[in-house]
Amino acid sequence: MENMYCYQCQEAAGNVACVSIGVCGKKPVVSKNLDSLKYVVKQLAQAVKSDVINKDLLNEVDTFIMNSLFKCITNGNFDSDDITKTVNLGGKLYRQLTGEMVDFNALSEKGNPLDTKDEDIRSARETVLYGLMGMAAYHEHAVNLGYKSEAVFEFTRRALTALLDDSIDLMGYVALIDETGKYGVEVMALLDGANTGTYGTPEVSKVPIGTFDKPGILISGHDLHDLEELLKQSEGSGVDIYTHSEMLPAHYYPELKKYSHLVANYGNAWHKQKEEFETFNGPILFTTNCLVPPNKENTYNDRVYVTGDTGMPGWKRIKTRSDGVKDFSEIIEQAKGCKPPTQIETGEIVGGFAHGQVLALADAVVDAVKTGAIKKFVVMAGCDGRFKQRNYYTDFAQQLPNDCVILTAGCAKYRYNKLNLGDIGGIPRVLDAGQCNDSYSLAVIALKLAEVFDCGVNDLPIAYNIAWYEQKAVIVLLALLHLGVKNIHVGPTLPAFLSNNVANFLIETYGLGTISTVEEDIEKMIGSNS
Repeated sequence: MENMYCYQCQEAAGNVACVSIGVCGKKPVVSKNLDSLKYVVKQLAQAVKSDVINKDLLNEVDTFIMNSLFKCITNGNFDSDDITKTVNLGGKLYRQLTGEMVDFNALSEKGNPLDTKDEDIRSARETVLYGLMGMAAYHEHAVNLGYKSEAVFEFTRRALTALLDDSIDLMGYVALIDETGKYGVEVMALLDGANTGTYGTPEVSKVPIGTFDKPGILISGHDLHDLEELLKQSEGSGVDIYTHSEMLPAHYYPELKKYSHLVANYGNAWHKQKEEFETFNGPILFTTNCLVPPNKENTYNDRVYVTGDTGMPGWKRIKTRSDGVKDFSEIIEQAKGCKPPTQIETGEIVGGFAHGQVLALADAVVDAVKTGAIKKFVVMAGCDGRFKQRNYYTDFAQQLPNDCVILTAGCAKYRYNKLNLGDIGGIPRVLDAGQCNDSYSLAVIALKLAEVFDCGVNDLPIAYNIAWYEQKAVIVLLALLHLGVKNIHVGPTLPAFLSNNVANFLIETYGLGTISTVEEDIEKMIGSNS
């Protein structure tokens, strides 16, 4: 067997697999640790007998499974020691459930995709697993705000158990893929309710992208609860808080906007962090995935902190106080002694167009469609990445006819959210719904428009040109497919983990396709009569 075999993200080497070191920087030892963790969660799920298990133990197992799936997400955890400890904890839980002692760290091959010999079964199983990983990420954010779904816990266990069942044929797994999408919709709705129930309905907001004269902390990732706690603990400290990458939409929520020291967004999508962390000057906090291993010449290592399921050797971990609250005092104190951020750009970004705001504009939107002022909506949600071929999305946005509106969510927006694309009758041509999980908002908008126009969702003037990178994008795609959305274009490439037969099934059933050239795709998705 190769040193590693990982093809769960869009940047898999040669669009096949990373076998010696991950394009993301993941080393073989880390990959094998994560394979062990994937195997232990499957075994735990299979071992649970929910009708007889102690309720406290069941909750502990469910929490462990979801946290571990999140830890396996691309660019989430590069700390082999931390992952090994997690696998050992899973082994202890397995012993509590079964009485058996198993060294799961020695069974990494059981979590390696190649352990499933049939290519199509392997592809279908990995599609389910990656959907579960993305779903676990969103569910954990909801749990952190006091919201959870027992049905999602139960489904996750059932789906993981199915991944060990050699009696299930390909069409059985295809049905499970669709069911994974169903629960993906449920999880995104849960998180949407958690975010809006805690922080209010996102408002259309102008977010500065320049800098100010106080020292700052840069917070990256997706977890709004971590941001809120940092804002509370840093209030009055003389330290400003800047958002980075997927944390940008925090500026849209009323209960977070009220903190005057939440001042701006700094930088761009995750893959530019090595350059931007150097110029930020202050400490950086990672709340979720999208970490990039630093180079030897990078000077910011001693001012980066991780929390939750993230990990990087040499980076500090935020401690939890005895009352269960994360303690951000160390990062705040370090920030006080740092220079203010170096300004790298000026201006502002407009966002906050989640479903609540767009539906409030429904009359204007519907009128614009009926009069022909808006010919087409183009959903350009998803992830950004480091490869040059992703310039396609900037070019696509720039070359769209002026009567087209972009609906976006996720860090893919950084390819075009700073372009001056104007508006249509006061409706901005880029409507940013928020984080990748806020792709749910785009589905809600589509379903509402279908209701207003009394048509099917696929009869609407909406095209889908979605960029993907990691597993949260996988669950968003599966959710859209479950909702019946067809003719989605995915890029820059179709997932490497899709076998030819599985890919063909998705193409024939859902019209799933990939991108070509900007000109060809605009002709295909929009037409030439604008």
